[in-house]
Amino acid sequence: MHASERFDRYLEHLSAGLGHADRHAGLRGYCTGLMLPLSRKSVEPMAARVDPMHASARHQALHHFVAKAEWSHTEMLRRVAQWVIPKMDFRSGGWWIIDDTGFPKKGRHSVGVTRQYCGMLGKQDNCQVAVSLSLASDQGSLPVAWQLYLPEDWAADAARRTKAGVPEEVRFATKTQIALEQLRALLDEGAPRYCVLADAGYGVDTAFRQALSDMGLPYAVGVTSAVVVWPPGVQPLPPKPYSGVGRPPVVPQRTAALQPLSVKALAMSLPPQAFRNITWREGSNAALSGRFAAVRVRHAGGNAGKARLRPEQWLLIEWPACDEEPSKYVLSTLPEGTPLDELVRVAHHRWRIERDYQDLKQDFGLGHYEGRGWRGFHHHAALSIAAYGFLMAERLIADKPVGGKKNFVERQVPALPEDYVPRGSSARAAPRDDLDHELAPSAELPPDRSSKAVPLLRKSKRKASLMTQ
Repeated sequence: MHASERFDRYLEHLSAGLGHADRHAGLRGYCTGLMLPLSRKSVEPMAARVDPMHASARHQALHHFVAKAEWSHTEMLRRVAQWVIPKMDFRSGGWWIIDDTGFPKKGRHSVGVTRQYCGMLGKQDNCQVAVSLSLASDQGSLPVAWQLYLPEDWAADAARRTKAGVPEEVRFATKTQIALEQLRALLDEGAPRYCVLADAGYGVDTAFRQALSDMGLPYAVGVTSAVVVWPPGVQPLPPKPYSGVGRPPVVPQRTAALQPLSVKALAMSLPPQAFRNITWREGSNAALSGRFAAVRVRHAGGNAGKARLRPEQWLLIEWPACDEEPSKYVLSTLPEGTPLDELVRVAHHRWRIERDYQDLKQDFGLGHYEGRGWRGFHHHAALSIAAYGFLMAERLIADKPVGGKKNFVERQVPALPEDYVPRGSSARAAPRDDLDHELAPSAELPPDRSSKAVPLLRKSKRKASLMTQ
């Protein structure tokens, strides 16, 4: 079967979740536009390339489809996963990867925009931030859940919520709370209980780690150097006897010689022979390796070290030989007998989410949406992931290794008509009441960029399941 036929079948599969047949053309046009080699993939330039002879009418149609039509982005992501995930090989294990990504945005009316940390810029600035959950194997990874983080000032502003179309049921939730809800929803649908990976922005939250354990999920999550643990071989004293007044004590007793340490202090105290050079995978140019040590510790609570006694878990330390101190710390509940090289391999599997974001933003227009509303923001993201998912599936079918050259279906970009007038001219006006024209610059690929591989999945006969085996 030719790739174009598989694309038609893929769109039929996705269309079944749209609710109305008149939305099928919008899905095809939007996904096609996202896969074209355009420098910007907002509605107007995509419409002009997909249907150059009727650019204005197609612009209005695509704008309505993404910003106004009442279809579920959650159902769209579910159907993308049903197509792609069965094509992935989980015989060597699977991982849930939690992360968030930022979109620079000026003004204050685009939904969720506020001054906050933006990973894309590496600093605090005006931006939107979305939390995602990806399912990964050795072959690749796919975002299967996506939600905008709504800051407290937005959640409490009824006027802005109404104007941006924020659903009534959406309330303020931290990023860790959003991620946990995404996980719970997928597990309730029968998704597998794989190890969870996350960076220190999530890993430092003790309640987050405990919630993962309560769900029966092992984890390998980053923590900061200030997190305090009981070092290996140290058995803390039991809490003070209960006096009968107030709450029973839960914090282990301490003496001058019996104190918890920060993970940095513990790492600095280890002898040089505790560290080994480990290679965890082949990079695009050379093997990726580093210097690591792993010890069994008990978390002692935040930076102060005042918490109830926790079960033992792994502390993985990465300390480049050329650096004066360790660079990364990971807490993990993988089994006690897990070899060091496996701990390193699992912890470094989180790189896939960074690659997902890079490809989605640079190749599939994830950050190019210009609307201000909640619905359009989530619809555009789901469609970007849908386009990404199809090309992932094509790569899995072809059995191409991640990191190889693209072998995607070549799509010819239709030429613009001679009388085409770009957006901003009154000659071809279209509704723009909810468009944000104060856009921050977005990252775009140079024309000669060689994109690297994207990951993939297979259509499931079960309507709402992410089961992979």
